[in-house]
Amino acid sequence: MPHSHTTSSSPWRNIPRGVWLLGLVSMFMDLSSEMIHALLPLYLVSVLGASALTVGIIEGIAEATASIVKIFSGALSDYLGRRKWLAAAGYGLAAVTKPVFPLASGIVTITAARFVDRVGKGIRGAPRDALIADLTPEGARGSAFGLRQSLDTIGAVLGPLAAIAFMAWLADDFKAVFWIAVIPAFVSVAILVAGVREPDRPLGVRTVKAPFSRAELARLPAAYWMIVLVTAVFTLARFSEAFLLLRAQAAGLPLALVPSVMVVMNVVYALSAWPAGMLSDSIGRYRLLMLGFALLIVADIVLAVNGSVAVVMLGVALWGLHMGLTQGLLSAMIADTAPAELRGTAFGMFNLVGGVALLVASVVAGALWEIAGPEGTFLAGAAFTVAALLVLPWARRRAA
Repeated sequence: MPHSHTTSSSPWRNIPRGVWLLGLVSMFMDLSSEMIHALLPLYLVSVLGASALTVGIIEGIAEATASIVKIFSGALSDYLGRRKWLAAAGYGLAAVTKPVFPLASGIVTITAARFVDRVGKGIRGAPRDALIADLTPEGARGSAFGLRQSLDTIGAVLGPLAAIAFMAWLADDFKAVFWIAVIPAFVSVAILVAGVREPDRPLGVRTVKAPFSRAELARLPAAYWMIVLVTAVFTLARFSEAFLLLRAQAAGLPLALVPSVMVVMNVVYALSAWPAGMLSDSIGRYRLLMLGFALLIVADIVLAVNGSVAVVMLGVALWGLHMGLTQGLLSAMIADTAPAELRGTAFGMFNLVGGVALLVASVVAGALWEIAGPEGTFLAGAAFTVAALLVLPWARRRAA
């Protein structure tokens, strides 16, 4: 791993202003999205009468859509040689769909809105990550991706908290809360459009005319493909967080407090992502990644135990810690291994593979839940994580 001699003195000075602003853009959009998503599974099940499997399928379709779109938007940003306006289009599309949630009267409309919202997420993801890699000096990448992940996750903490507060204040009026969630989405778009400057392309970095051609994909090194492979196996183990909400409800957590699950998970995630990123800049990324995988195994086992609400919350906190130690690191590893002009395509492919795995994982988790209950679902997750942990040393040797 490249080292930077300046990172130790003041890690945040090394992070460019544009990365901080992109982090704030993520934070406000996540605040808006999570206010809605924290309530959506409950709204679907308790108000609109959907089943757990329906929730799993809606979540899976939504997340897979985002991932499939990411690969095209990432490649398009390499082709155009510009990333900011593609990211802005993605954030804008997500903002425009937010009012559909309070206006929707049935499952179909909500599924459609969730779908378009995730298309927006898909459009912005890879260009934004590639833009962060473009803006950040090499020795500060772990720190930059960790910071963005932390700010994004702070939004994910504030969202469910706001949802709980407004639900209490507005006497469980789902639709009124959905309307309030519209505001931060538009704030997010404004910060990106007005505040973030795209850097000029470095001399000698060409625009890629055919990102998906065999010749271009062949330029992505073995180390890159190994990270993608490990991510795929690992993602089979970490299904949609909707199942953490259902687990807490099954353990007896009152309906109004179920969103606190996301708060606990995301507080731990937000507090650990940036320090983990900074640490990975100095000690290397693989050891921290292995620790993250090991933590997910422990989290799954704790969640499989038919325990009290407190036991479930411990499992949720461990889940958040594993996210903090893995998500930003995997992004930094993609930035480390991909050539500069193919970064958009590289992030897009990485996200596509992760998204397809997440779709499979969420549908399997939904089915297991109906057949074997929460225990079976989480034990299966632990088994997949063991597989990912076993693949990791082999992948590292192959990548070297």
